[in-house]
Amino acid sequence: MSRQVDKQLQEYKEKQKNKGCLLVRCPDRPGIVASISRFLFQYNANIITSNQYSTNPEGGDFFIRIEFASPSLHENRNEIKKSFEAIAENFSMDWKMTFPSEVKRTAIFVSKELHCIRELLFEWQSGDLMTEIVVVISNHQEAKELVEGFGIPFLHLPASKENRREVETQQLKWLEEYQVDLIVLARYMQILTPVFVEAHPKKIINIHHSFLPAFVGARPYDRAYQRGVKLIGATGHYVTNDLDEGPIIEQDINRVDHTDNIEDMKKIGRSIERSVLARSVKWHIEDRIIVDGNKTIVF
Repeated sequence: MSRQVDKQLQEYKEKQKNKGCLLVRCPDRPGIVASISRFLFQYNANIITSNQYSTNPEGGDFFIRIEFASPSLHENRNEIKKSFEAIAENFSMDWKMTFPSEVKRTAIFVSKELHCIRELLFEWQSGDLMTEIVVVISNHQEAKELVEGFGIPFLHLPASKENRREVETQQLKWLEEYQVDLIVLARYMQILTPVFVEAHPKKIINIHHSFLPAFVGARPYDRAYQRGVKLIGATGHYVTNDLDEGPIIEQDINRVDHTDNIEDMKKIGRSIERSVLARSVKWHIEDRIIVDGNKTIVF
């Protein structure tokens, strides 16, 4: 890790040491917000931001994200989390309480295309992506010089259908060794097995072009060009065992027309992929996402 990034992270951790974030999903009923507010008040916590959503006030689900600050939060984090369990049980909550100063540790998986990892590294270096990128894992060597230039460990292991099980066994060992909280597939062109996905549920983010499912498989831009598409885009999503069908985090599009050739469309597509993936990762590390079945609530 570069000295610049390390300094930025240390300053961020110090600034955020007394702040917390609460994410809740539960059946909607009266008293939820009041109970949470009273609980935080007991710990002299001030609510900084609060965003909520109900699918149906009469029998639906309730979602809320609260950022709060307390002068002594860094000293009693475990206590406040333990004490909240009673409220969570009373309202049948699926919840988590996180603390921004406990910066998430991220691993990036990449193959030959480098546009997405370049964007992530730029956002990280500039201080707009507050995470520790602890390792980059690849089945090719193309990203090695780029990654090591940022002072990040680069681990190379060729992968194919024939050795997938052995490769993933080693990759899972690396992820455990580096204590990884989040895995980002920055154009990693290998299908993950159910064993790998189940080891990191809701912690693997992927990016793909939004031609799916219309143009599944190889050479999607060529086929899209032949069909004369007018919109191209990208989708950032969590990885599940259903290929490219996990909960969607973010999407974006751009218009194209008959004057755009295949290379033009690829350039536009890569630009959209970069920004969509970066936003998806940023929202995850900031704990702005609640997964609801096969969709997401993004606050």
